[in-house]
Amino acid sequence: MIKRVGIIDIGTNTFNLLIVDRENDSFKRVYSAKQGVGLGLGGINDGVLASDAIQRGLTCLKEYQSKCEELNVQKIKAFATSAVRDAKNKDEFLSLTDEIGLNIEVITGAREAELIYEGVKIGYGFDQPSVIMDIGGGSTEFIFANKASILKAHSFNIGTARIYQLFDFSDPYTAEDINGVNAYLEENIGDFFDGMSVQVLIGASGSFETFYALLNQKEYPENEFEEMDAAKVIEVLDAIISSSLAERNLNTFIIPIRKKMAPIAAIKIKWVLEKLKIKTLTISPYAMKEGVIKLI
Repeated sequence: MIKRVGIIDIGTNTFNLLIVDRENDSFKRVYSAKQGVGLGLGGINDGVLASDAIQRGLTCLKEYQSKCEELNVQKIKAFATSAVRDAKNKDEFLSLTDEIGLNIEVITGAREAELIYEGVKIGYGFDQPSVIMDIGGGSTEFIFANKASILKAHSFNIGTARIYQLFDFSDPYTAEDINGVNAYLEENIGDFFDGMSVQVLIGASGSFETFYALLNQKEYPENEFEEMDAAKVIEVLDAIISSSLAERNLNTFIIPIRKKMAPIAAIKIKWVLEKLKIKTLTISPYAMKEGVIKLI
């Protein structure tokens, strides 16, 4: 029996909606959308959701509910991640979402990592142990895994929105800015990668799709896994890191919410590629929201 379901991923920067027709363990994409809400702007480093951010979030969620109603969705599953789980005033946000008839599950970082792995595994065979990286606005998940299971995983509070509001960046970024972010990553990630030998980094959708588009000068192909040479990727990352905001604003391959924070994501990806001496970057079109599908 086919069941039409909607998954709402309430992220720190971006709210994602995915509507699929699910039949047993397979699914067909019906509709997807993303909005740069910026839920973590104005308060994430203080552990609060700013009032204007809450209102932006509610506006987006109402639009997503309307789309689900329009497309005859039978069940909606909504998940909130870093910005909400760490907010001292999350109950205020959750009570407002309850009022509009949307029940939201706030998931832990560990659960987020598990769901990301399940999403990637839908289309990736893990011929060799690999590291998945999922860049969020509030957190970044690293999942060292093989075909059978997760070998090691952690959710680090080093998201792009946190870093963006923590540093006073120049435009374009200076060497001091870049070194500051790299030192921040070293301090916060610590020894997680010690003793890890991998050749493949799997980038879970999001910013990785943007960098694919910049490298190939075309939009990311929907539902496709793409492999890229790490050295070529670093060339694109360097170009973004050294770019000005005015230059990024003119680039149609970068969605609005990422224009300000793209250099941060680029620094983080480059740091990981070099840290692990990665040869191949594989981009997964599937991430947490696809991992949720079989739970509904």
